[in-house]
Amino acid sequence: MEALQKLLVDELADLYDAEQQILKALPKLIEESSSPELQQALKEHLTVSKQHVERLEEAFSELGESQPRKKCKGMAGLIAEGEDLLKEDFEDSTKDAGIIGAAQRVEHYEIAAYGTVRTLAQTLGNSRVAELMQETLDEEKEADELLTQIAESAVNMEAAEEEEGAESESSGNGRSASSASKPKNRTQKAHSRGQRAKAGR
Repeated sequence: MEALQKLLVDELADLYDAEQQILKALPKLIEESSSPELQQALKEHLTVSKQHVERLEEAFSELGESQPRKKCKGMAGLIAEGEDLLKEDFEDSTKDAGIIGAAQRVEHYEIAAYGTVRTLAQTLGNSRVAELMQETLDEEKEADELLTQIAESAVNMEAAEEEEGAESESSGNGRSASSASKPKNRTQKAHSRGQRAKAGR
């Protein structure tokens, strides 16, 4: 059991650093998002992530362990990929779709990791640590489901419309892409769709 306890503490330390990295990365994703729904979901997860850190600290205390310093290389890689995405010259909704993908990769990493520590704590008979980790695991799953809903209900479709609009502007009627006016935000896009609907009546 001693080796298993050491493994649990090691996994908790990995998660503790991962959560710290997430707390630093989320504000940038919020700033770069254009979807109000996505921004709100990320803001809520920023708040919840602070609670995740507090639960991890309680878990260390419950185990009688100090908080060991460990670099979570897996999370560092996922966050680096997300930062690379933000450097791409994407339209608003396409970038939002990419942000959702990056955020969900982070969520899936956390779901796997929190499931592992929950099970280790159960095996060791530490019901309090298992309970704390289950609470966080449930919240990570909820966040992942919410991101999927946002993608499927709006963002992915709007990203597809952006791509279709760009293609038609670059090839239609002999006009160059630079000479055509292209909706840049959600209000302009909605207005543009309304104008097309009127013209088709």
